[in-house]
Amino acid sequence: MKVLIINGSPHPKGSTYTALHEVEKILHEEGIETKWVNVSPVTSSCLDCDYCGKNDGCVRKDQVNETYPLLDESDGLLIGSPVYYAGMNGALKSFLDRLFISYPNRKTLNLKAAASLSCSRRAGNLTTNDAINKFFSISGMTIITSTYWNDPHGNYPEEVITDEEGLQTLRNLGRNMAYYLKMREAAKEKGLPEPVIEKGHHTNFVR
Repeated sequence: MKVLIINGSPHPKGSTYTALHEVEKILHEEGIETKWVNVSPVTSSCLDCDYCGKNDGCVRKDQVNETYPLLDESDGLLIGSPVYYAGMNGALKSFLDRLFISYPNRKTLNLKAAASLSCSRRAGNLTTNDAINKFFSISGMTIITSTYWNDPHGNYPEEVITDEEGLQTLRNLGRNMAYYLKMREAAKEKGLPEPVIEKGHHTNFVR
């Protein structure tokens, strides 16, 4: 079993990385492998060109496309972001917009484990996590929760590691994700079929 970790911070070893790594340590203890993607700070936004609707992948052929095979082989997804004005940073937003709409195997996201976390100096975490979670919920993914909000605090890694409750929450998040992954694997081994998902209807609110 494997979890793909996406670090949305422009600092590869900063506060957000420190928080993600706390979850990763538990996943490793539980026998779960991990792969990392550090989102490029110059990630371009979606062009709404509909290229991905007629082809496999995004027209830009960059880091987003390079993430497809990593997502293919992953059983879970963990995304972290710093907090910018009570939201995720722009590069991560652009990355996720393009990844989720252009991913050729979107149907395989159904029931895949997913979790978000965010780091801030003081506030804005809840709205940041909520924005990330919307990508999960619209894709039919199973959002893994913890024992409190997934929002350790600290401008710098040295501050994050002093947030004892924040780190505790992240460790519990890792344990819950590992449990869900093992539970889903056990269900497959027992031959429990996954629910049939209806597709086809695509309407708008103007009749």
